[in-house]
Amino acid sequence: MSKDSSKPTRKKRQPKIGGIVGVGLDNEDGHKRITTGDKFVLVGGSKDTHERMTETMVKTFEELKRRDKHLENVDPRELVEIIDKSQPR
Repeated sequence: MSKDSSKPTRKKRQPKIGGIVGVGLDNEDGHKRITTGDKFVLVGGSKDTHERMTETMVKTFEELKRRDKHLENVDPRELVEIIDKSQPR
């Protein structure tokens, strides 16, 4: 009998999300827009784009709170779903 020399399989660690960065690239008016929150930073964008990013982040964190979840512990797929749902239509 030969001993199996392969390494034991490890469970993949789920990456923890420490914060969110949003970048708007459509600014043509020269204004420098920066909005920060406890766990997010938004930079750039036109006035409308920056406002949409800000509203999305506010609603995202409200939804996380409603679900009693923290950014560091939420599954990335669930976070994508929450962000998508939080975007202004």
